[in-house]
Amino acid sequence: MPYQWTSEQTDPVQEMHLWPHQSLPPEGYARFILLFAALITIPIIPLLGSLVLWGVLPFVAGIVFAVKWALDRSRKDRQIIEVLRLDGEEAHLERVDKTGTQSWRCNRYWTKVEMHQADGPVPHYVTLRGSGREVEIGAFLSEEERLALYDDLQTAFRKPS
Repeated sequence: MPYQWTSEQTDPVQEMHLWPHQSLPPEGYARFILLFAALITIPIIPLLGSLVLWGVLPFVAGIVFAVKWALDRSRKDRQIIEVLRLDGEEAHLERVDKTGTQSWRCNRYWTKVEMHQADGPVPHYVTLRGSGREVEIGAFLSEEERLALYDDLQTAFRKPS
């Protein structure tokens, strides 16, 4: 699950961290780039020693760097963390991504956990409503994970601290 309670549910302050899937770990990233570079040079082997090699080589290098740039961009765009902190009286949600930090606070008693089955940007869209605002939580999760998150949040907000 790409979310986890970092404290026990019996603790006075509960904290949950949510993050998007990172399917390519750093070791896999390095291996993929090296393997891709090695495989893309195989068709160049017959050109060794000819002048045509120097005409093809910049395009091959460009392709390798374009793939690396795309993977780096994807990785950077997915560096998001949401932290939900629940104490005895307050719920605080903080989202940190590449554009900065967004924060939301509400009295825990008045916070309402809602699931929008079909009218959100994704199916089973989970939001927290309170203090005159409605904020999304876990929009980057899969549909099954959002369903599980909704159940966990219902339990956490129902449970008095």
